[in-house]
Amino acid sequence: MEYTQLGRTGLKVSRLVLGTMNFGPQTDEADSHAIMDAALDNGVNFFDTANVYGWGDNKGRTEEIVGSFLAKGGGRREKVVLATKVYGNMSGDGTAPWPNHDRLSAVNIRRAVDASLKRLQTDHIDLYQFHHVDRRTPWDEIWQAIDVLVQQGKILYAGSSNHAGWHIAQANETAARRGSLGLVSEQCLYNLAERRAEMEVVPAAEAYGLGVIAWSPLHGGLLGGAIRKEREGGGSRTGQGRSGDALKNTAVREQVQRYEDLLERHGIDPGEAALAWLLTRPGVTGPIVGPRTAEQLASAVRAVELKLSDEVLAELDEIFPGPGPSPEAFAW
Repeated sequence: MEYTQLGRTGLKVSRLVLGTMNFGPQTDEADSHAIMDAALDNGVNFFDTANVYGWGDNKGRTEEIVGSFLAKGGGRREKVVLATKVYGNMSGDGTAPWPNHDRLSAVNIRRAVDASLKRLQTDHIDLYQFHHVDRRTPWDEIWQAIDVLVQQGKILYAGSSNHAGWHIAQANETAARRGSLGLVSEQCLYNLAERRAEMEVVPAAEAYGLGVIAWSPLHGGLLGGAIRKEREGGGSRTGQGRSGDALKNTAVREQVQRYEDLLERHGIDPGEAALAWLLTRPGVTGPIVGPRTAEQLASAVRAVELKLSDEVLAELDEIFPGPGPSPEAFAW
């Protein structure tokens, strides 16, 4: 496994991030534990979760599964850089949420971190991430709450997720005025088929020293050999959701077919190529992989060792051109 610094921090993290969103809804506790053990065996030390994972009546279930894994001992907690998120409402069943149990008010941050620590069975969270932008809470209030948590030893670093470039700038300028460290990472939607983050989010992250963590690196399975799996009759999941809807678009289907044909000529697995491409992108710490099985994890690990040639990278850019830098992408 390769490691890198998380943004401008001294923290070393693996170039793959283990996403746990499937733990509970798709993968039972025993298999989830096996996947996490396999991740550690392969040198993956960066685990990502969120308080709302498990969803609906089972919100918090994923953190509980991660917590029961860490509680097994054997150095598991010491090896893991643990990241979770706060924002979603954790009260009720989701149909009638109670006020002040969501977003990023100081009240909710204090409540949410204690609840996550309990579910995760640990005394601290390494990276506490804001799952979404809170347009109602001023950054001064957010940083006041975070500074208290850092002083209490409950969290070490703060990161953002799904924030625009100007949100990153606003957050870190406010933190600088307070003498706080500010955001050290941004978790955003970023992959070959969805490159809008390159316009402003990635440049803002680089300018402020944030590591970029890419979620949905296979774009819901679209970049994982979706057409081949459909043809072979193994694309039941691929045919559902974002990937299946996208393939109904003729232009997208032709684009994905060109992508799969290119990689077939070079003998490269599409899913591994999509991950390897992200690892070549400036500012990217690593993609989040959310394996449901140990086999899927093994494929993701192979991607770290995959070095794409300049020829392949150039052809990928032709198939999936990025938006270009701002403001030139939308202005003169």
